[in-house]
Amino acid sequence: MKAKLITGNLLDQKVDAIVNPWNRNLVPWWLLLPQGVSGAIKKQAGSDPFKELRKIGILPLGSAAVTNAGKLPFKGIIHVAGINHFWVSSEKSIRLSVRSAIKKAKEYSFNSIAFPLIGAGTGGISPQAVESFITEEINEADFTGECIVVKFSANTSHARN
Repeated sequence: MKAKLITGNLLDQKVDAIVNPWNRNLVPWWLLLPQGVSGAIKKQAGSDPFKELRKIGILPLGSAAVTNAGKLPFKGIIHVAGINHFWVSSEKSIRLSVRSAIKKAKEYSFNSIAFPLIGAGTGGISPQAVESFITEEINEADFTGECIVVKFSANTSHARN
């Protein structure tokens, strides 16, 4: 499988599931002010996916959990624990997050997934390095569906293609 790289908005993709670059779920969702991708997801999806995620409990670093998509038109949201409790990501946490997201996609029979650059924002790793880690993991995976890696651009519309 080959990763498809695009510039745009994660929430505009026509896929079964999107990946939310989350934390280890240590702090209750209502105490956090999600920023970046998570903030955009919460703004458009509403709080239901985050309430559902909280019931799942603490996530090991690099793991993934699936929730409903709230008000978004996807079959689900795959939340990955890409940053540790110090709000820092690493190559290992990013690679594990991608593997875990793909495993969940297979488990839930999602045929297409859109990934943001996990760990490039709050996590502090350069977008170029993150893009490399994610695409390498996707290209080595045995997932037969479509994987899109979305590099955010503020110049794209919020309407779905």
